[in-house]
Amino acid sequence: MKTEKFNVTGMTCAACSAHVEKAVRGVEGVDSVSVNLLMNNMLASYQEPATADAICRAVEKAGYGAALASAGGGEGRSGAAGPGGGSGGSGQDAFADHETPKLRRRLIASLCLLLPLMYVSMGHLMWGWPVPEALAGNPWAIALYQLLLTGFVMVINQKFFVSGFTGLIHRAPNMDTLVALGSAAAFVYSAAVMFRMGGAYGAGNMEMAVHCLHDMYFESAAMILTLITVGKMLEAYSKGKTTNAVKSLMDLAPKTAHVIRGGVEMTIDADEVVTGDTFVVKPGESIPVDGEVIDGESAVDEAALTGESLPVDKGVGDRVSAATLNQNGALTCRATRVGGDTTLRQIIDMVENAVATKAPIAQIADRVSGVFVPVVITLALITGAVWLLAGAGAGRALSYAISVLVISCPCSLGLATPVAIMVGNGRGAGQGILFKNATALEQAGRTNFVVLDKTGTVTEGKPRVTDICPAEGFSKEELLQAAASLEQKSEHPLARAVCERAGEEGLGLDETAEFQALPGWGVEGRLPAASGRDGKSDTPALGGKAALLKERGLMTEAFLQRGEELAGEGKTPLYFAKGGVLLGAIAVADVVKPDSAQAVTELKNMGIHVIMLTGDNRRTAEAVRAQVGIDAVVADVLPGDKEAVIRRLSEHGKVAMVGDGINDAPALTRADVGIAIGAGADVALDAADIVLVKSKLTDVPAAIRLSRQVLKNIHENLFWAFFYNCIGIPVAAGVLVPFTGLSLNPMFAAAAMSLSSFCVVTNALRLNLFSVRSTAKDRRAHTVPVPDLTDGFTGIENQETNKGKRKENESMVKVLDVEGMMCAKCQAHVQKALEGVAGVTAVEVSLENKTASVTMDHEIDDGTLSGAVTEAGYEVKGCRTA
Repeated sequence: MKTEKFNVTGMTCAACSAHVEKAVRGVEGVDSVSVNLLMNNMLASYQEPATADAICRAVEKAGYGAALASAGGGEGRSGAAGPGGGSGGSGQDAFADHETPKLRRRLIASLCLLLPLMYVSMGHLMWGWPVPEALAGNPWAIALYQLLLTGFVMVINQKFFVSGFTGLIHRAPNMDTLVALGSAAAFVYSAAVMFRMGGAYGAGNMEMAVHCLHDMYFESAAMILTLITVGKMLEAYSKGKTTNAVKSLMDLAPKTAHVIRGGVEMTIDADEVVTGDTFVVKPGESIPVDGEVIDGESAVDEAALTGESLPVDKGVGDRVSAATLNQNGALTCRATRVGGDTTLRQIIDMVENAVATKAPIAQIADRVSGVFVPVVITLALITGAVWLLAGAGAGRALSYAISVLVISCPCSLGLATPVAIMVGNGRGAGQGILFKNATALEQAGRTNFVVLDKTGTVTEGKPRVTDICPAEGFSKEELLQAAASLEQKSEHPLARAVCERAGEEGLGLDETAEFQALPGWGVEGRLPAASGRDGKSDTPALGGKAALLKERGLMTEAFLQRGEELAGEGKTPLYFAKGGVLLGAIAVADVVKPDSAQAVTELKNMGIHVIMLTGDNRRTAEAVRAQVGIDAVVADVLPGDKEAVIRRLSEHGKVAMVGDGINDAPALTRADVGIAIGAGADVALDAADIVLVKSKLTDVPAAIRLSRQVLKNIHENLFWAFFYNCIGIPVAAGVLVPFTGLSLNPMFAAAAMSLSSFCVVTNALRLNLFSVRSTAKDRRAHTVPVPDLTDGFTGIENQETNKGKRKENESMVKVLDVEGMMCAKCQAHVQKALEGVAGVTAVEVSLENKTASVTMDHEIDDGTLSGAVTEAGYEVKGCRTA
């Protein structure tokens, strides 16, 4: 299955896009197609026997032009182009406003002819304004004058007739068909009246000739075309504004880069930078491509990509992204991603592709657009016939029919959804919130449940020191200094957290002698008896879990109880002793992000239930829940069971799953909306529907808030589009005449039509003023009760799952509860120990759950398995058959 983008030319309204879509769907092998009227392109997924050429031929047969976007075609194979035709090519040209300048020139030329035409047809004939002697008192000359000027206006705006009648010939009438029919009908009728005037003039019947002059509609034909061109220009200008957010990003990307090749610094086009090149970014310059800093330090303004107002400090080893601004220091970087692979290009592609997809809410407008124009033409014919049967003159009946044709506006229906999605996507991209498709943008606003993964989402994902509890007679500084000195040679994440805290406090560390790691227990070594005195490493020291100090007879009841209290708060207590004396305890934990509580509060205020999903034990999970105010917690969940929790929640409402986009891929895919947080430069995470560039949890309510506002805007646009047509067409048909005497002149009908699409696009542009962070307009959506998720997602369901697997594989599985595992190395030690037991065929060790699942080809005694783990330095708390 291939998915490719095609540029489509000649589309002017929703009816056009509906006809193109219908034509492509008729090609054998095409699985799906989505036509984007706003960007003049389409996405088609197809397989054999369908080909790109076959799809282009189908579009051409429907009366439009098409070409593969990758081929850079803008005119299509047939070269057909309409008023709405444009390029959907890649790069900045795809977002450039090509239509407004052309329409402006057409409008100026039309006005130069329309004004003198209106002066004579309205000013002279109705109000007696003076005219040259050649026209005064000469009805035939005035009629000829109007015919010529109107003809020139029609030639200038010939695209309406080319596109309109081409669509009619292909049995795919569009908005241009309505305009062309209305204008042509007025012109042909006026020309026929002119012939009648010629007969009266030749017979010397001046009274009839003057009467015929007042029965002409030349000025209406010209005015209709000019006013529609006004509307088209305003619409094109407004549509160009919808991509401002993306265009501003593209403008930030520098055109040149300073690279070092062969030891020489040279300036080249940014497009010529290749992966592996070394490039230099001077203060005040924008970074040309994605890279990694290899020398220098600076602050980089990443607001263009992430919306973060504060600059980010960058040093050796840090990643930098294209289009971000280097502020105060020179950086030397190695290019890692160039061209279409940069974060900037991925963001732009994501925004463009999101607009190319169809939101479910747009389907009703698509269905109406497909039959809109034929229905309007039929209504116009009926209107004219009814007025003729009612005794109205041919001119009056034609006037009503023309009004029906020109007031109808399928464009507003077709633009209602895509313009709002484009502006919303651009607004989100500027804030580091990326929607991959229109469906995600719509579904996010309907979310009932937000499920948060704990590690890295609610918490920071790395341990930090939270409490320093020295024993009596020691200060916090003494405890921390001794602990960090002892732990500095350890590679354990908890040890690094202790050393980082000592560095933050500016404490000097002593040299540790005879250092030894005790897997699953802690560390030991020798430290100076008195720091800074004689420097002699002659005092034994140790640190680690309570069991280690208990075994050495150094643990006190008071500190054991204090450790239990810390553990109850979801923290890991580490105890340290030196010279046979307990120094105290240091608690380390994966701390909650500063904005987690605020994000949860905002979500709850929006009427959304917040649920945390974690493989950690319930005590740790409950501690985090208490800190941030989460509604419900599902703990002790194996990675494979996360998807099952999402599936159960989906039975009760719309679910958004928030995770890191990699480890949570199955759950993100199962959810109605998958949200990957903290993606950084990896914005193209496959499993997620929404990608949050930053690691801020407050971006989740911001994304939902933006989605709700876009949905509201789409509803407003659709209401206006339907309301305008439902009210305007009957008024134009003259249904109010018998009751109020109110009728609509074709010129006023054209003016109304020209403004309808402009109103829709302008309304969508209001989204640029929307603040995604403001909670002022938050409202509680319809809430659904939180289902009971505690039953079936703890050890019970895992056991049942494992039983099913055992039955299926005809093998035996035992689960061991292992204490002492604290990092990936511990996990590897336990796995290696169990794999060495005869009869074991597979071992799966979970660091989060502190368990080891052992698959055996025959019964193995519990003591044998426990003994292998104990010999590796860990403690087995229990062993059960799965």
